[in-house]
Amino acid sequence: MFIPEHYKNNDIDEIHDFLKNNSFGILINTIEDKPWGTHIPLELSKNSDGKDVLIGHIAKANLQSKNLIDGDEVLCIFNGPHSYISSSWYQHEEVPTWNYIAVHVYGTVKIQTSEELLTALYALVDKYEQKSEYPISLNDMSKKTMSQVNGIIGFEILVNDIQAVNKLSQGREHDHPKIISELEKQDAPEKAVAVEMKKRMT
Repeated sequence: MFIPEHYKNNDIDEIHDFLKNNSFGILINTIEDKPWGTHIPLELSKNSDGKDVLIGHIAKANLQSKNLIDGDEVLCIFNGPHSYISSSWYQHEEVPTWNYIAVHVYGTVKIQTSEELLTALYALVDKYEQKSEYPISLNDMSKKTMSQVNGIIGFEILVNDIQAVNKLSQGREHDHPKIISELEKQDAPEKAVAVEMKKRMT
């Protein structure tokens, strides 16, 4: 993606944390020369060689699954907090803009075996059930319920390239206090942008 140099994020540890905290992404490949996307959780992990991979699954009924084969090149997009930035918050006249954090991951598909898929599903459910007051486990599911696994295809994506952008009013540091103050008056998405801006204030 196009990223002006001063918005690039090259901190791999920060990027990894972002992917772990914003794991609901968009998987994109091509079907008959037409881009196709599916919104799914994509969990960052390590493969047996210690390399970064994204692990996910989609329904076999999804047309995208028909073109998801070993060696397929795909793009995964992850969005973080974002907000409109009014230029009325600046000290001098300027056009308004948008602040945001996003990561694009390019990689190569490897279809999982049924055993690998089940392992991934158990890990996924266990991870997100931790915050539940009454957590469920796939171990407690009936065979009939678990038979739904037959309707999905699991995969891992070997990460070949990561492009990350933090567009947070760089170059307008003198306006940051006012921008942050205005964002903090608004709703959760805007407040999240304010938090990210405050993290980077020196």
